[in-house]
Parts: sequence; structure tokens; C-alpha cells
Amino acid sequence: MTPQDAITISQEAVKITLLLAGPVLLVGMAVGLFISLFQAVTQIQEMTLTFVPKIVAVMLTVLFLSSWMITKMVDYTHNLIASLPMLIR
Repeated sequence: MTPQDAITISQEAVKITLLLAGPVLLVGMAVGLFISLFQAVTQIQEMTLTFVPKIVAVMLTVLFLSSWMITKMVDYTHNLIASLPMLIR
């Protein structure tokens, strides 16, 4: 395995991680922004008001996107395992 092969594998791992985490993080950020605007307008400063909707939104996003996420992870893992014989030459 050459250093270039290791860099390529690392780059692909980072790409797949960002691809899978991106939608979940964006939903959490959007819900957090909406809740913070709601708190600023109503001046309600309840701590559970910030966490519970974010947790529910993230859980629903993961539930909705789980089949796509699993497919992407399996494809990446399959490609990585299939390329192992060429990497250890």
C-alpha cells in the first residue's frame, strides 16, 4: 500500500462521513435556529424547549434516511473490501 492509497482511502472515508452526517446536522441546526428565534420572540428561556425538539427532529431524520444511509455505508464497505487485494500487492 502506497501513501497515496492511504490518502485516497482516508479521503473517501471523510467524504462518506460528511455525506451521511450532513443531513442530520442540518436538520438539527435548522430546528435549533427556529427554536432560538421562538425563544427570542416569546422570551421563554426553558432549557428543555431547546433540546427536546432537536432530539425528536434528529431521530425522525435518522429514521427517515436510515435505509439510504445503510445503503451508502454498505456500498462504501463493499468497495473498500473489494479493493483490498489491489492495495496489499
